[in-house]
Amino acid sequence: MFSTFALDTQVLQRDLCTGCGACQGLCPYWDSVHGRTVCYFDCERLDGRCQRFCPRMPTDLDALRRKAFPEETILPEIGPFRGLYLTRAADETIRAGAQHGGTVTALMELALREGLIDAALLTRAQGTLDPAGALVTKAEEVRSCSGSSFQIPPSLAALNRALREDRYRSIGVVGTPCKTLAVYKMRHDPLPENDNHAGNIGLVVGLFCGWGLDWDGMRELTGRYADPAAVSHMDIPPSKYHSLEITAEGKTTSVNLDEVIPLVRPACRACADMTAEFADLSVGGARSADGWDVDKKWNQVVVRTKKGQELLELAIAKGVLECKDVPESGLDKLKKASLGKKRTAVRTLREKDGTLGYLEPCGQMFQDL
Repeated sequence: MFSTFALDTQVLQRDLCTGCGACQGLCPYWDSVHGRTVCYFDCERLDGRCQRFCPRMPTDLDALRRKAFPEETILPEIGPFRGLYLTRAADETIRAGAQHGGTVTALMELALREGLIDAALLTRAQGTLDPAGALVTKAEEVRSCSGSSFQIPPSLAALNRALREDRYRSIGVVGTPCKTLAVYKMRHDPLPENDNHAGNIGLVVGLFCGWGLDWDGMRELTGRYADPAAVSHMDIPPSKYHSLEITAEGKTTSVNLDEVIPLVRPACRACADMTAEFADLSVGGARSADGWDVDKKWNQVVVRTKKGQELLELAIAKGVLECKDVPESGLDKLKKASLGKKRTAVRTLREKDGTLGYLEPCGQMFQDL
């Protein structure tokens, strides 16, 4: 059993809050201000949805995986795995407005058109700054949410409000690893007397994520190199470039990553999931021997569930997605990168107070890292 006090002391005060919004949209007590989660009132409940859904409250992730996925599909480095693909949207106009290959945009449009979902929880940003959760119900609305932001918005607050209203029978959710974990906690570990209609979550698409950045710091940094209101795209190339690319008014400026790293949210350094392991499909930027100029126009997709496999195959069959061969070393590189993030999380948590914190109940793997 937990309480609001426990959520405050175990998550907020320990700088483990990801700002995902899982605790919001449920009651008036929790809110977000410029990317920071705030609690307006103390609550005497010993166990509530906010605590149950928070991805940084202690959770037996091994048990949650076994509830959600066939055990034989689970790889220790990257979670449930049924296949790795390199894809991009066949529609050039989708690719033009996308972060990389436009795979997520194409898939969510298809899922809405085919009636596989009747609403989609996405993220809409002003350029790439000040993002917010957006619930869309028409395929033609999806492209307004294309692209990515390195600020993490509390978009799950919008999901909670939609679930509470019980208007949609199958909602598709797109989110970073902390958000998809929260969604799986909603689905598989609900509060017995109030599950918030979590059965109405029909599809989960995860986004690869290294870290998110401080909201105010990101706006200040961007303002040094461009008009924040004119920024249309940001990206971080492979590590050898050691840069953040900011595109505004058709001009791209490279910012040394040394200026960016201090803005990484403390909670992100304690995150052990790079590839959004709790999802039907997980999507990130491609990495191959072809180089960045080619890779930035493609995505790599991890298929995790039968539902995810069926959606991907439908998209390929209908010509919505284009595919190319995955490099022979692709899976091994992905495993290595993912394991590196897990080790960083374990090191960060142990440096905090000598424990594994929210990862403590998660089994031998994290103890051994």
